[in-house]
Amino acid sequence: MSAAMDDRFERSRRALEEAVLRGPGHTDPDLRQRLVERREVPEHLRALLDKIERHAYMVTDEDLAVLKSRYTDDERFEIVVAASLGSALERLRAGLRALEEA
Repeated sequence: MSAAMDDRFERSRRALEEAVLRGPGHTDPDLRQRLVERREVPEHLRALLDKIERHAYMVTDEDLAVLKSRYTDDERFEIVVAASLGSALERLRAGLRALEEA
């Protein structure tokens, strides 16, 4: 990001990233990191990750119920939060790039 394009919320955003990615939780921090970065995502989480990325408003209880046999409620919550953070960060970066190019 150039000096001209200041991210006035950078400090708060970094604190949020730190809490989600490295804060205490029920899921492995490495899984949370991979969900945010969209890399090496377990096959059984790809459909949910894709839905959160493309149509978050369409995620249903049924989408999460599919994961009930593998994850606790707390783990599913953290998976959704990490996936949502990844989507939000990607959109933020795209928006800031567009502003810099304008």
